[in-house]
Amino acid sequence: MTGTRTREAVMDEIDESLQEYERAAWARRAATTWLQAFEAALASRDAARIGALFHADSHWRDVLAFTWTYASAAGRDAIAARLAAGQATTAARGFHLPPGRRPPRQVTRLGTPSIEAIFAFATAEGRGAGLLRLSPAENGEGMQAWLLSTTLEALEGHEERIGANRPSGAAYSRNFGGDNWADMRRKAAAYEDREPAVLVIGAAQAGLSIAARLNQLGVDTLVVEQWPRIGDSWRRRYHSLALHNSIHLNHLPYMEFPPTWPKYIPKDMLGNWFEFYADAMEINCWTGTEFTRGAWDEDTRSWTAWLKRADGSERVVRPRHLVFANGVSSYPMVPDLPGLDEFAGQVIHSEGFDSGAAWAGKRALILGTGSSANDIALDLHSHGVHTTLIQRGSTTVVSIDPSARLNEAVWDEGGLLEDCDLIVSSAPPPLIVRNYRAVAQRMQELDREMIDGLRRIGFKHDMGEDQAGHQMKYFRRGGGYNLDAGSSALLIKGELGLLQYDRIERFTAAGARLTDGTVVPADLIVLATGYYPQQELVRRALGDAMAARIGPVWGLGEDGELNNMYRRTPQQGAWFIAGGLSQCRINSKYLALQIKAMELGRLGPA
Repeated sequence: MTGTRTREAVMDEIDESLQEYERAAWARRAATTWLQAFEAALASRDAARIGALFHADSHWRDVLAFTWTYASAAGRDAIAARLAAGQATTAARGFHLPPGRRPPRQVTRLGTPSIEAIFAFATAEGRGAGLLRLSPAENGEGMQAWLLSTTLEALEGHEERIGANRPSGAAYSRNFGGDNWADMRRKAAAYEDREPAVLVIGAAQAGLSIAARLNQLGVDTLVVEQWPRIGDSWRRRYHSLALHNSIHLNHLPYMEFPPTWPKYIPKDMLGNWFEFYADAMEINCWTGTEFTRGAWDEDTRSWTAWLKRADGSERVVRPRHLVFANGVSSYPMVPDLPGLDEFAGQVIHSEGFDSGAAWAGKRALILGTGSSANDIALDLHSHGVHTTLIQRGSTTVVSIDPSARLNEAVWDEGGLLEDCDLIVSSAPPPLIVRNYRAVAQRMQELDREMIDGLRRIGFKHDMGEDQAGHQMKYFRRGGGYNLDAGSSALLIKGELGLLQYDRIERFTAAGARLTDGTVVPADLIVLATGYYPQQELVRRALGDAMAARIGPVWGLGEDGELNNMYRRTPQQGAWFIAGGLSQCRINSKYLALQIKAMELGRLGPA
């Protein structure tokens, strides 16, 4: 009968369920067996015994648990030696599969069929979590690890004040005749009777994430934001801006976006959420306040920080920690272009661009071919502006959907956000590069028609210095790519113009004069030329000597990790956090743990 399943179909479903159950049970047994053997080997501190549990080509990444930093090792012998040496102080133990987290399962990662398991453990300092990937042993007996990550998640006795550990509120709840919650919040934010332990500079995703984390660890934190309102750093960006990646990976710590929100969040919506989030998370923030300069006092082991308030007054605070949370980039970079000062029209940096509405029917030149340049070009074009992009260097172009979404694959798998975040943070630098190469190759296949079309019109396109795509460009230099929202199709059709910079002799009052003597007329020139690296902000605020002492900020160091990000720097009490919302959410946890450990005297300078 129609709508009635046959006995065979029911039996097939039962058989499939049994097979799935058996696969899950096998994965759990394999992971448990390996973790038990690993704990025993680790306790012995015998490098040979530890190494026997790993493939020759294997990788380990540690985040704070064994090394108090972000560290990696590759190869069986190197991993075993570092684990054996680190165990003396780490005292890692109690390795187990924790209830409530993603159970062991069979997956294929980087082309390797594996058992992937999230595990938990304890250390001398606190509680940890990690990720394990197993594949059949080289001798055919049992399983060996080709990836292990170990991550410190909490400090013993100083766990985050969330869930069952949340505050009681007794200090202000039904406090008849005394301060209520609002009174206490006003006093806490005023800092009239104390100094903050931490001063965070910037109140966008980075600053709010680290402040929220520090609050839950009981570290007194003040955030300063130069704009009048929290979220203005996003509201003031160009009119049509929305996030280029999906909502489900962009949540801030402790509080996810409403399920009713759009897939790609508009800038003003995000700015309003930041303002709401700061209030809900009880973050002490002074808006309209600019951090103008700072100085380190070696005797008191604290900073003197000068803050310019909205009313023109100056406030000096003396925190033990400065956290720079004002973005991968700092000040707008305005290149010295021949003849640009002669241009009779308007010249603006992309940071100051809002909308193309005022330029309808006119002509615009945009210097740059990154995401901001292309989004601005789309905005101008939509307002009837004759727009031409000027390309200076080769650019990686990737469609937002489907290609850019490939980098969201782990979050697309679903499950707890903290599980997805742990999987992402478990990857050591060599595997990150290898993964992005594979993803970039697939992106080229998906975007082949668009890429070929761009090359036909003379657009210079690349997939990164080692074919690792736009994401590695972001880590290495903070730009050089376009997440395409539709401008490429307009370029290919000729509705947007394309001009190579090497064809320009100089700028004139009328526009750009080319080497053949012709002039490309313009009423507006937009400089989508990027920003100075964050080290320039440090130099201007803390001085040349301190900037030299700290060194590069962002970009990849010799260890493959981001320079001076999320971890101790050469200058005690100077910290940096930046990146997209998911990066800030993930790494704010580990940065906050380090600051808390320093406050407790458990962690010294780098």
